[in-house]
Amino acid sequence: DAERIIIRVDPGEVEDLRQVLTGEAQFVEYELTKFVRTNQNTCINQRPLVNVGDRVSRGQVLADGPSTDHGELALGRNVLVAFMPWNGYNFEDAIVISERLVRDDWFTSIHIEEYEIQVRDTKRGEEELTREIPNVSEEATKNLDETGIIRVGAEVKAGDILVGKVTPKGETEPTPEEKLLKAIFGSKAGDVKDASLKMPAGMQGIVIDTKLFSRKKKDPKTKKEDKKKLDQLEKQTREKIEGIERRLREYLYETFGEKRTKGIVTRAGKTLVKPGGKITKTTFEKVELDLIDPAEPWFDDEKLNEQVRKTFAVYKELLREIDNEMRTEKHKIMIGDELPPGIVQLAKVYVAQKRKIKVGDKMAGRHGNKGVIAKIVPIEDMPFLEDGTPVDIVLNPLGVPSRMNLGQIFETTLGWAGKVLGKKYATPVFDGATYEEVLEELKKAGLPLTGKVKLYDGQTGEPFEQEVTVGYIYMMKLSHMVDDKIHARSIGPYSLITQQPLGGKAQFGGQRFGEMEVWALE
Repeated sequence: DAERIIIRVDPGEVEDLRQVLTGEAQFVEYELTKFVRTNQNTCINQRPLVNVGDRVSRGQVLADGPSTDHGELALGRNVLVAFMPWNGYNFEDAIVISERLVRDDWFTSIHIEEYEIQVRDTKRGEEELTREIPNVSEEATKNLDETGIIRVGAEVKAGDILVGKVTPKGETEPTPEEKLLKAIFGSKAGDVKDASLKMPAGMQGIVIDTKLFSRKKKDPKTKKEDKKKLDQLEKQTREKIEGIERRLREYLYETFGEKRTKGIVTRAGKTLVKPGGKITKTTFEKVELDLIDPAEPWFDDEKLNEQVRKTFAVYKELLREIDNEMRTEKHKIMIGDELPPGIVQLAKVYVAQKRKIKVGDKMAGRHGNKGVIAKIVPIEDMPFLEDGTPVDIVLNPLGVPSRMNLGQIFETTLGWAGKVLGKKYATPVFDGATYEEVLEELKKAGLPLTGKVKLYDGQTGEPFEQEVTVGYIYMMKLSHMVDDKIHARSIGPYSLITQQPLGGKAQFGGQRFGEMEVWALE
């Protein structure tokens, strides 16, 4: 669950002056991305590969991302496959998998959905985020905080309130007198209606993050908070600058300390070092570094003077960067979040869910051999090898001949040889392994050269009549999951023109019973 990796740099390894002045010369910090949503609603999470106390070198992989293993692309798993029909369940590209893949969390993925709600300034008055929602039970709002946003860590299911919002009702705009009375006595409960953000149908998960963006309000409480934030920001900036100045003084002494100077005088005319004198530890201690003029030559050696000028140039650049950073942060605090016109607040809720592989999910290998899972079979019912090992996945052999993607058969057999020999094979696209080379590896592994073995039926224990092609194949779970696609409707919205139901899950539409489906009723 590490969120950052900090590395102490070996002395003598740093040549960059910027790193010396910012303090990065001693420590380098790498922030890890933890459980961030992608635009595909999947999850980016980086996991460290190093432990405290490990020695690391340049170019070494420190952490794995969502699709790598020790820095190498890794999107699926190597599974034991048999090419054979299985009770008709893998007809027409369907796939039969073993319960083991579900049990051991192979092909399990984390998905993060983002839900948002806007608070608008309407003609009838401003909408409001609150947990005080009319005609809603205490039970339904128990996980909401005082601003009406659900707490992080809450388990949510379809229909649960994520963000409580009330909007003013009443068709007419209030008169100035009504507005005044409302401002004095507060709003009555009767003049608002529930407009909360609720969890959509068929969804469930755990809230992992919430965000609230607001325009600035000019009330005393906000001003007080802003002042506190600004003071904190100024303190941090001051500490940063003091740290850089301290390290610059140390660097000037360490680099130029033993060398005779032509004398160093500040812009104010104060002599820091007399001609012929040397820079000591206390030379720059009491002096403001801005008053030192690096353009004046300090030494007879022009190379050293150039180094001094470079050092001060880097120092000035760092100060400029810190100043710009502070101005940006200050602006953010004073102005607030940039929101579209008419929108006062914007709340976002992120809900994560863990999805195991299930019937209806789509899988694919490396050869365009894609299919949908039709059945998940208990381990004891799967076909097994001579030594009792049950296979993980059963693919239909009819997926090979007409499509002519024999690569999957090569991969299956070579994968088996690799498993036995404990080897990994990398075979490029056009200049890949030949039939003869695959046979050679099979010989080394002591496997049958046909790539076929006798398999036994897990349900009866009897051997199958024909030998079956068995081996290891690389399978991936694709982003088309049944949870996102399953949909049911009774009465719902209709098109205004044709008076027919709308189409698609997003519109809560119906299933089209088309021309060809009608023939089935004739």
